[in-house]
Amino acid sequence: MVHSAPATFPASATFPAQARAAAAAIPWELWTCACGVALIVTGLIWDISWHMTIGRDTFWTPAHICIQLGGILAGCTSAYLIFSTTFGSNAVAQASSIKVWGFRGPTGAFLACWGGTVMVTSAPFDNWWHNSFGLDVEILSPPHVVLGQGILGVSIGTLLMVVARRNRAEGLARERLTRLMCLVGGLMISLHTILLEEYLDPAAMHSAMFYRVLCLGVPCILVALAVGSGYRWTATVVTSIYMSIRAGLLWILPLFPADPKLGPVYTRVTHMVPMSFPLLLIGPALVIDFVVNRMEKRNKWLEAAILGPAYLAALIAVQWPFGSFMISPLARNWFFGMNYFGYFMRPQDYHFAWQFEPGAATPGWFWPGLLIALTTAAISTRIGLALGGMLRRLQR
Repeated sequence: MVHSAPATFPASATFPAQARAAAAAIPWELWTCACGVALIVTGLIWDISWHMTIGRDTFWTPAHICIQLGGILAGCTSAYLIFSTTFGSNAVAQASSIKVWGFRGPTGAFLACWGGTVMVTSAPFDNWWHNSFGLDVEILSPPHVVLGQGILGVSIGTLLMVVARRNRAEGLARERLTRLMCLVGGLMISLHTILLEEYLDPAAMHSAMFYRVLCLGVPCILVALAVGSGYRWTATVVTSIYMSIRAGLLWILPLFPADPKLGPVYTRVTHMVPMSFPLLLIGPALVIDFVVNRMEKRNKWLEAAILGPAYLAALIAVQWPFGSFMISPLARNWFFGMNYFGYFMRPQDYHFAWQFEPGAATPGWFWPGLLIALTTAAISTRIGLALGGMLRRLQR
């Protein structure tokens, strides 16, 4: 008689690939929060385009919903992380968490949850503001500042969650989390430049104010990410993501038809008017990566003293000639977008977009301003080095 028996295999031989894949998988909570930040960035760029094309007609525009959906998505996911860590039985999650008001969770989860709450709170405030004081198109109105605080909390909180998880991971999981860290960093640079958009017109690229503004926060973010990740080309990848987002929406949005709903209408608009072409931040980012990789063991003050001027020099080297190109007729096409104007722009004022600000490059204004930019860049990079060191040590 032949007896049959079930075949048995060692566990390590049966499911090694599945086990490795599961260990290297990025937790869905991190992907969800990153998607929330991406929705916020997309919604903000879309909303500015909406204001230039259609005007503010109601709070319930698709762009506003996209922004708030991103905050709700990240906030609810972070709240789930906090409650599941507090009341769950996952010892590893509890050991890698902090305690706030009796609740436990990752540091970034508390910040992102707060940011999502603030974003939702800003919505009725914004609606009341417009109903009370008119349909302004200011970026830095009080309700927008509140919204910005919430967005800051969501984006920084998401970054901290990704970094903490990455610092505890090894092998393939660490590599994947590094890529996600770069993605979130690119979204953060996009958010930062949106906030500064009013100072970053091509017509201002030969002014000291343009460089002062870009030396304030951009080098801090790029240096912090470059140091915190330990990857050789972090700043370059981050700025590439930023440029891809801005350029992609510059080329996609005009494909959709739209008409103004507010008056007076001075420029006939038939399609969505996009935001401007992205800054060439990849040039300064290459310099940051180069210097950070070669001065990792040096004195941080010395490194900042070199990084700041190097960043500013690279920024001027790429943006100064690019500014001359952008105001020329060669940039008045769909690719560079210098032929797009909002419905509220008078045709007789178009020429202001195609000429540099008068007197901006005169020595009396330019050199003192550039000295301020140089000092700001050095201080900003020093702060970035300190923050990068903190990111490297973050575990919770």
